[in-house]
Amino acid sequence: MPTHLEHFTAEVTPAQTPTRTFLEISRQAGNFPTAIARVPEGSAEVSVWCSNDYLGMGQHPLVLAAVHDAVAKFGAGSGGSRNIGGTNHRHVELERELADWHGKDAALLFTSGYTANDGALTVLAGTPDNTVVFSDELNHASIIDGLRHSGATKRIFRHNDVGHLARLLADTDPELPKLIVLESVYSMSGDVAPLAEIADLARRFGATTFLDEVHAIGMYGPEGAGIAAREGIADRFDIIMGTLAKGLGTVGGYIAGPNGLIDYVRAASRAFVFTTSLPPATAAGALAAVRHLRASEVERQRLAENARLLHRLLDDADIPYKSSDSHIVSAVVGDDALCKQASAQLLDRHRIYVQAINAPSVREGDELLRIAPSATHTPTDVKEFAEALAGIWRDLGIPTASVRRGSSSPVKEVV
Repeated sequence: MPTHLEHFTAEVTPAQTPTRTFLEISRQAGNFPTAIARVPEGSAEVSVWCSNDYLGMGQHPLVLAAVHDAVAKFGAGSGGSRNIGGTNHRHVELERELADWHGKDAALLFTSGYTANDGALTVLAGTPDNTVVFSDELNHASIIDGLRHSGATKRIFRHNDVGHLARLLADTDPELPKLIVLESVYSMSGDVAPLAEIADLARRFGATTFLDEVHAIGMYGPEGAGIAAREGIADRFDIIMGTLAKGLGTVGGYIAGPNGLIDYVRAASRAFVFTTSLPPATAAGALAAVRHLRASEVERQRLAENARLLHRLLDDADIPYKSSDSHIVSAVVGDDALCKQASAQLLDRHRIYVQAINAPSVREGDELLRIAPSATHTPTDVKEFAEALAGIWRDLGIPTASVRRGSSSPVKEVV
């Protein structure tokens, strides 16, 4: 009788498995965006252009000092789940700081941003059990999984299409509880949601709002509290979800919202209850990052200047990209093989690392280079990067923005 492994091996052939290549790098603290990469000829110094550590907080002296101090005091790990021996005072301090940052009653830490969305939405979308959820079609996989696990009825609205969302809400029984779930900055397209209009709809139809600010916190708004805070409407979103792993430079996720809601997720979310808590040193580092970014505009200004410069240079080079709304600059290639070649040639010829993004992260035929200029790049770095990318674009014959605008097949949005 064949074993499961034999069935699996026969069923899943190499041709059915998406090709993913991972470059092994060692970032150099104190010298971001530089890293040492393992390449065929040994090792090489590279400039990283696809990191989510957008502000370079992963190397900030205050963050490193907080981590070192916490390791010396508390050791490497937390020792248990939050319920059983794993709640350190640094966790509590960080949750209080995050709640205050977003103007909410309380916050709750998770071990990753993915787990925060999955664990929180499994509970929130599933309670009451007749809840109807309205979710943007480009929401992150962690949101999609949380909604699936909740068992809630889902209505998917077209990306950033307020009119479509309004029609779906109007067509739903007004007596049913409603939850709208969206992101502020979308991770692959880099565009920004029409938050004020969606907040208006939520009020009109009595819907609760869950806003993922993962790619915005630290980078936008007063004190870096996100896009909703920048627009002056953070109080109109019931739950704010964020991560410690991008603008804050560490790892972990959280939600912030009303006391009763946070208490319920704390008690009912299996993803929170049944896992070891974050190391106290991680919480300490994130706490130092939040406190610094609430007081400093330097990192945000550098990031914004670098993003604006890169947008202008790519426009000059006629290189197509998804959106100029944010610091995420996704250059559209539209072909898997060409995208991988472009990534490889940037590395081989210029020692620049940008990961090629293919299915299932984007639809087939929508492959892109997800470029992330950071606060640690200099204007000279940005100019050199744009020149290198333009040369490879020409050499590989990748369609320019002008060609794409004239094509009968317009660029599709990513999933």
